[in-house]
Amino acid sequence: MSRRSGYAVLVGRPNVGKSTLLNRLLGQKIAITSHKPQTTRHRVLGIRSQQDGQIVFVDTPGIHDRGGKAMNRYLNRTAHSALLDVDVAVFVVQALAWTEEDQQVLGAIERAAVPVIAAVNKIDLVSPKEQLLPFLKTLSERYSFVDVVPISARDGGNVEELAGSVLRQLPEGEAIFPDDQITDRSERFFAAELLREQLIRRYHRELPYSVTVEIERFEEVEGRYIIGAVIWVERDSQRAILLGKGGEAMKQTAMAARKAMNDFFQTRVHLEVWIKVKKSWSSDEASLISLGYTD
Repeated sequence: MSRRSGYAVLVGRPNVGKSTLLNRLLGQKIAITSHKPQTTRHRVLGIRSQQDGQIVFVDTPGIHDRGGKAMNRYLNRTAHSALLDVDVAVFVVQALAWTEEDQQVLGAIERAAVPVIAAVNKIDLVSPKEQLLPFLKTLSERYSFVDVVPISARDGGNVEELAGSVLRQLPEGEAIFPDDQITDRSERFFAAELLREQLIRRYHRELPYSVTVEIERFEEVEGRYIIGAVIWVERDSQRAILLGKGGEAMKQTAMAARKAMNDFFQTRVHLEVWIKVKKSWSSDEASLISLGYTD
C-alpha cells in the first residue's frame, strides 16, 4: 500500500474551533482551548500517523481584524505564514455564521493557491439539521473547494471523514516524522500553555489578553517535574486581580494548572508560580520577542 504524507494547515477566524478540531483529529490534547477568541497564540504542529499515511496538521491563531497591538499583528503574521509551503488548507468555519473575518481568511487562502477543504464546524448546535443545506450551498458558491465537510469537533461527528478527505489531497511519500511523534513542541512549551489555559478560563472577563506565561525552570528531579513559571501582566492592578484576596485565587489557579500538567505529562509535577509586571508588553515588539513570540 502506498502511503501519503504532507502538511495541512487549519485556518479560520478566531473561535471557530480549530484547536478543538486538532485535538479531536489527534485523539489527544495538545492545543489549549477556551471560549475566548485568540486563545491560540502560536503555530503548533499536530502529527497524525496511520497505516496509509501521515498528516501533519498546523494549528494557527485566528485571522482577525480586531485591534492594532503588536500582539494582534503577530497573531495574524503567524496565521498567514502558516499558509506557505503546505499541501492543503482546511478552512474552518462555523455553521450558519459568515462574517467579514471569514471573508478575510478566504482571501488569504486564495492568495496561497493551495487546495482547500471547507470544514463546517459546530453542526451539533444546529437544529433542525435542514438549516445547514442553504448555508452549505452558499459556502460552496464562494470558492472552488475540493470538498465541503460538515463536522462537530466537540463530539467527533464526521471528523474521520474530514481526515480522509485531507489525506487524499496529500502527495505520495514516506512519513515526515517518526510515527510515534505527536507534535514538534517541547514539554516546556506545553507547561506554559497549560497554565495560560487556566488563566484564560478563570479570568476570562478581567484580563484574557494581558497575560502571558514564561517557564523559567523545567527539570526532572527524583521522578517528578519541577516547574517554575512567571505570569507576566501589564499593570499592578492586573497582578492584584490574579492574586485575589490573600493570594487565594492564584493558589486555586496554580493547583488546577498543576493537575492539568500531571495529566498531560503523566508524572508528578511540583509547580511554583510568580506574577510580575512588564508594562504594555503586548504592544511592544521587543517584549513579544523576549517572551517567546517569534514564530
